[in-house]
Amino acid sequence: MQARSALFDLYGDHLRPRGGRAAVAALVRLLAPLGIAAPAVRTAVSRMVRQGWLHPLRLPTGPGYGITPKAARRLDAAGARIYRTRKSDGGWDGHFDLIMLEPPQHRGARARLVANLGFLGYGSIDGSTWIAPRPGEGVDALLAEAGVRHDRFRAAHAGGTTGAVRLVERAWDLTAIGAAYDEFVERLTPLVTEIGPGATDEQAYAVRFTLVHAWRAFLFRDPQLPPELLPAGWAGTAAAAFFDRHAARLRPAADRYVDHCLSV
Repeated sequence: MQARSALFDLYGDHLRPRGGRAAVAALVRLLAPLGIAAPAVRTAVSRMVRQGWLHPLRLPTGPGYGITPKAARRLDAAGARIYRTRKSDGGWDGHFDLIMLEPPQHRGARARLVANLGFLGYGSIDGSTWIAPRPGEGVDALLAEAGVRHDRFRAAHAGGTTGAVRLVERAWDLTAIGAAYDEFVERLTPLVTEIGPGATDEQAYAVRFTLVHAWRAFLFRDPQLPPELLPAGWAGTAAAAFFDRHAARLRPAADRYVDHCLSV
């Protein structure tokens, strides 16, 4: 687990509901149970400040960092997809959000754009054509910031649901995503089942943090397609139920540990 990625998880899952700010000492305490040392935390924080995700501030407990409006938007969008079963989008209307763009020439900029579009739920038909089952929140701002020329369309497949399924199969490897969901449940089951009534708050916090961190990786892989475009017996459904059950079970103890670290 990298320090920068862990900080995104920490701010999104624990600090955003608590005002989106924390002292540096508290950040160090909160990432220590994950095996992340203080120098790595400070280096990652500095990098996130340069990238516009955090800003320095003075707190009663010492110097700290708060999230920027840019980070708040990103964390809120991620939170809605992490805890996906809490909401209903009213069903799919049969249309895709289709983007035709001119990819950046620089390889690094192109890789960042691919990752960010994937995070927003878009899949690539080719290097210039991307689709999503619903408009990605903030996609226009993302493309503008990247300086990418593009056109967007609201499109329905002429072949109806059958044609839409074929299009989805071109944009995403659902077999690989389904296998990743199965592997997620298999890998995390021994870890979460070890945390019973005798576990400490710190242990519950660390395991829940690991669970959320592993689940967050699917934000970059799974566009959360509507049921009519998914294979029968979709593994993501069972994996989401597994995540929800254990994330909720471990939440009270994790919250107590976070509150303790913030109050020291």
